[in-house]
Amino acid sequence: MVGSPDAGSRKQSRAEPGFVELHCISNYSFLRGASHPEELVHQAMTAGYAGLALTDECSVAGVVKAWQQLQQQPVENFSLIIGSEFRYRNECFVVLATDKLAYSELCRLISACRQAAPKGDYVFHPRDLVQYIRRGLLLWRPATAAPDYLPALTAHFRGRFWLLVELSLTDADEPHQRQVETIARDVELPIVCSNNVHMHDPKRKMLQDTLTAIRLNRTVTEIKQHLLPNAENYLRPLKNVRKIYKQAYILESLVIAERCHFRLEEIKYLYPKTCVPAGLCARDYLRQATYEGARRRYGDTVPEQVKATIEKELGIIAELNYEYYFLTIYDIVKQARKMGILCQGRGSAANSVVCYCLHITEVDPTEVSLLFERFISRRRNEPPDIDVDFENARREEVIQYIYEKYGRDHCAIAATVITYRAKSALRDLAKALGINMLQLENVIANYGWRYRDKHNWVDEVITPALSLDNHMLDCFKQLLTELVGFPRHLSQHVGGFVISEPPLIDLVPIENAAMADRTVIQWDKEDLEALGLMKVDVLALGMLTALRKCFTYISTASGKPVAMSSIPRDDPRVYGMLQKADTVGLFQVESRAQMNMLPRLRPEKYYDLVVQVAIVRPGPIHGDMVHPYLRRKHGEERVDVPLKELEPILNRTYGVPIFQEQVIALAIKGADFTPDEAEELRRSMASWKREGHMHRLRQKLTDNLLRKGVSQDYVERICRQIEGFGEYGFPESHAASFALLAYASAWLKYYHPTAFLCALLNSQPMGFYRPWQLIQDAQRHGVTVLPVDINRSEWDYTLERRGEVLRLGLRSIKGLSEPAAELICRHRPARGYAAVEDLFAIPGIDKDTLETLASANALAPLGGHRFQQRWNTSGFDFYRGLFAAQAPQGYQIREPSRIEDLFEDHAMLGFSLHDHPMAYLRDQGVLSDCIAAELLGEVQSGTELYIAGVVINRQRPKTSAGVTFLTLEDETGSMNVIIWLQNALRQMEELVKARILKIYGLLEQDKSGGVIHVIAYRLFDISSQLERFSSKSRDYH
Repeated sequence: MVGSPDAGSRKQSRAEPGFVELHCISNYSFLRGASHPEELVHQAMTAGYAGLALTDECSVAGVVKAWQQLQQQPVENFSLIIGSEFRYRNECFVVLATDKLAYSELCRLISACRQAAPKGDYVFHPRDLVQYIRRGLLLWRPATAAPDYLPALTAHFRGRFWLLVELSLTDADEPHQRQVETIARDVELPIVCSNNVHMHDPKRKMLQDTLTAIRLNRTVTEIKQHLLPNAENYLRPLKNVRKIYKQAYILESLVIAERCHFRLEEIKYLYPKTCVPAGLCARDYLRQATYEGARRRYGDTVPEQVKATIEKELGIIAELNYEYYFLTIYDIVKQARKMGILCQGRGSAANSVVCYCLHITEVDPTEVSLLFERFISRRRNEPPDIDVDFENARREEVIQYIYEKYGRDHCAIAATVITYRAKSALRDLAKALGINMLQLENVIANYGWRYRDKHNWVDEVITPALSLDNHMLDCFKQLLTELVGFPRHLSQHVGGFVISEPPLIDLVPIENAAMADRTVIQWDKEDLEALGLMKVDVLALGMLTALRKCFTYISTASGKPVAMSSIPRDDPRVYGMLQKADTVGLFQVESRAQMNMLPRLRPEKYYDLVVQVAIVRPGPIHGDMVHPYLRRKHGEERVDVPLKELEPILNRTYGVPIFQEQVIALAIKGADFTPDEAEELRRSMASWKREGHMHRLRQKLTDNLLRKGVSQDYVERICRQIEGFGEYGFPESHAASFALLAYASAWLKYYHPTAFLCALLNSQPMGFYRPWQLIQDAQRHGVTVLPVDINRSEWDYTLERRGEVLRLGLRSIKGLSEPAAELICRHRPARGYAAVEDLFAIPGIDKDTLETLASANALAPLGGHRFQQRWNTSGFDFYRGLFAAQAPQGYQIREPSRIEDLFEDHAMLGFSLHDHPMAYLRDQGVLSDCIAAELLGEVQSGTELYIAGVVINRQRPKTSAGVTFLTLEDETGSMNVIIWLQNALRQMEELVKARILKIYGLLEQDKSGGVIHVIAYRLFDISSQLERFSSKSRDYH
């Protein structure tokens, strides 16, 4: 991130005192500090400082980044001190850690302050220092001469207490220093100086002002009294420090630094041991559990090959002392299964037979040729990474089990640092500078479609959208460039749990998460990896919820238990459905790109599905590996492996590398990479295009493959493929785990479509499609869907007639709350409600709820159409009042027209079971020249035609070279549309805003007849034909 410090800049006269900056915040004091921790450390070293204390506000979130900078560019005798500042009224207290125990005290103080307040805030009083800090040092910048807590502090911190003098070259300096010196004489405290650093360079002052405005939610011009008076709060050159402060105060910084010898390297992580039963050691218990699982997996006679693999893995695990890690995951997974929660490990853990035998993963590595060393290696000085997916609906139960089992002081969720991206930076910056957001909002909303891949996006976004003079425009661009990538706040990791044997609170502060009953540490994934702390990934997956619910529905209807293990493997009918891209609602293979690939790849067995999941990713696409794979799989091209030693690696994918593991193995076997270089390659794939040191690896890969006779074209494609993996690529182990779920979801859709639909709907939100798209797809497959009914519907969607038909749930009604629906269901008589007046009597029900039910046509069983139902609910006010006898009776309201019914359905449900907006328009003659979706297969490829439909989704993947993919839907099915970049830019308004599109274009159909799409030439927004029609597409960019 930053360069090496100039050694010459550190030279100083022996007569000149050194200096340690003891009060410095980074941008991890969110929206206050204007420099990264790495920049501060680098600048302090370059300026010749003897050390730096990073003292972010009630936080140590940035210290690992600072420590890593020092590790990368060590400077002799430079000290990185860890501390934190705390603010109370106008006073500032800085605590510095002297040793490991003092650091633990600081972590506990920060934790206590953070946990006493909502997320993002803290509560502090100076008396907390007396309670928590027994070994650390205290620096105090006073605002009043003799606060009431001062005697307690001076008594408690005797010999560990300094007054801070911080001068900003303003008129306030003299009275400030005089006050500090007076207090020092009165209470006999030493004085030390500091620059109260907010930035590494004074050029960041404009950014610091802007951050302050963002934090206060005001414009910069409105908060002048809150801004730093000048740019002096930076790491001043030492000559300036010596001019500003007395030498005695400077020397005192060295005295303090001498007492602070704690280093982050002293943090030693210990795995939790409570997962091992009394009387057993971890090694024996892991072996016992593994072989018990092996007998369940392979039968009483475990194959010798499997035994050998188990012994090899257990040996490496024992050598690296990872037994407790595996047993912790085993304990969590075992408890989840005991609770009836579906779960499955994925990622590199699927390379392990031990994980398979412990039922952590479901992929048998002996069947899929996975590589254990991808998971654990003697050469990697880091713990393994086991990702386990749990049902998203019940993951919280697992999380609370972890808290209960290991204790809240011993575990918490890892942090994720939320940084500014283009859109958020534009919005916050414009607001802080007082720019009219209306000028910018439309451009921001469409940023992903128009500007994402452009290097000059700043110029294209800002210049035409804002009316700014040249100076203001230059400032805006500079600030925007600096703000993108800046940390904004801490959030929680998607599921990374840190669990430790000693109290975790002694290693890192624990604070409240935004969600109730959750806590989060102040370090992120990269910090944990740098320090070697174990992270357990407890992830949420909606498809697991849907699968478990589907199994329950089928078992209830049939009386026979159904589970993942009972699904027959390699069913040709299921693969036939997949080959037709009939995959709406299926896991991992329902996107447009996957649907386009399925008829071309034509999966016939499980491993084909593994490839299918992985092949539509940037790695294989950028490496131009997709088409060669398809041709070779279907016998259209000879299988050719460039080197004989690569045959064991590439034969299973017809000589074409598809997976990350294959590329790494290719580098070892084909390009003579050492295992350490291969590991460096694996780690660096994400930064292949950015990091300069990667040039060496790329050069070696290229030179050695060429020397062995591999063609230049093949080598270049491998390099492009590695770049693609940097964008996003699936390891084989990951794809293998996901392929199991993809197949299970396909089997359920084929054999139990109604139960599968019900499970999907009751597991929302999840997946690629909205509920109404899932319902209409199921209807086209013959599933009967019954309307919402006040007497039959529960909150969830339900199955009726022994699971053969689906009933809409009350949850499908927009604007109906779950508590109101529960009231209706709880008070519903066995015979059902007979009249709307029965609903009036429900305690806690209100008129708005009844009108919502009527508008959704849920009251139809009580008599009358929706307009009549809505009129009937007007008697509610009379019923609840003194004049029940005067309630309106018997008044007949006209029936809604077809279009009114359609509008009402879409307004209240988001769809109509009985009609479609495109059917209405076709009947009105609006679509007389448009071909229906179900007829596109009869049109000859190369024909120009018109189509029209409701916009279902818009996609512009990073791999698409600017191409936008649309899905339109009419009353007969869906249609795939491709829009090239120039057409998209020329018709951006229609592309982005239309709810109903008419398109003129060219129909293309591949040789297999499975992939049909229309290349769009012209887009026509015909949304105005149905002004009241409401439909929101799902857009991915």
